[in-house]
Amino acid sequence: MLVDLLSQRHVLTYMEDAVSQLLENREDISQYGIARFFTEYFNSVRQGTHILFREFSFVQATPHNRASFLRTFWRCFRTVGKNGDLLTAQEYHCLLQLLCPDFPVELTQKAARIVLMDDAVDCLMSFSDFLFAFQIQFYYSEFLESVAAIYQDLLAGKNPNTVIVPTSSSGQHRQRQPPNDCSPLEGVEASLFYQCLESLCDRSKYSCPPSALVKEMLSSAQRLTFYGFLMALAKDQGINRALGALPDKGDLFVDPAMDQELEKLVAQVSGLSISGPTSSSGDAANLPVRHSPRINSPWKPLHHRRKMDTESEGSNEETDSSEN
Repeated sequence: MLVDLLSQRHVLTYMEDAVSQLLENREDISQYGIARFFTEYFNSVRQGTHILFREFSFVQATPHNRASFLRTFWRCFRTVGKNGDLLTAQEYHCLLQLLCPDFPVELTQKAARIVLMDDAVDCLMSFSDFLFAFQIQFYYSEFLESVAAIYQDLLAGKNPNTVIVPTSSSGQHRQRQPPNDCSPLEGVEASLFYQCLESLCDRSKYSCPPSALVKEMLSSAQRLTFYGFLMALAKDQGINRALGALPDKGDLFVDPAMDQELEKLVAQVSGLSISGPTSSSGDAANLPVRHSPRINSPWKPLHHRRKMDTESEGSNEETDSSEN
């Protein structure tokens, strides 16, 4: 019972990672103690900040890591959507790499295809459209690989029960062949498709969207295409709430806690800039000194961190958003 609970919560994954970082940074950690290191490490896991600037293999290692990465991406770059900017898949990928330097471009391109419904991944997309599509593609990567195989088998008239569920955590690195969605009148029968998905969810060890919500989502459809199904998943707020990483679409640009932090930062910067010219009169001596405590980080240092310019050229082009 205890072993199952530890496995379900991926406790061993975090223990192995913590010990690995402890050994790699033992000289720095020895300055403030092992107990404090483990306390800070697991506090960061609980808060979801442990995935910042980590390698992709760790970011996608557990459902909690994936949800934490989605939430961090939203909080860091929601101003893109708040300002109404439209970006290409490559520009969104640059933003993802600011948080995870080796994030694979294939996942970004697959998320873009959910929005664009084709291979034209160089088109502009709104932040909300890309974010919800990326959430489905990233969090349910292994599930979607199996769904693509099931869809192809149904199109070919094969028995989809013979589909092999991915067993490797690197399954999302494979280039998925886009199913033939040329005509909106084509596709597969929705009821049969759902039966296959229900069977898949029952036997899959990876994260799957709740079967009841998928059934409700498909109940009004007679036939559907693969990308039509992915878009329906991305737009379904019930599935979004069940995943729990992002707010509802109507609250996507509302984050009071982050807004308060930004207001404090702006106030500090404004105070310094206003007081700067009067420093010659001695007023600067009365300014409070802001000390930034430096605590040695328990995280693995990045040896190949790249600086990227997130201000994309051409993102101000007047283009209609795909968002309804």
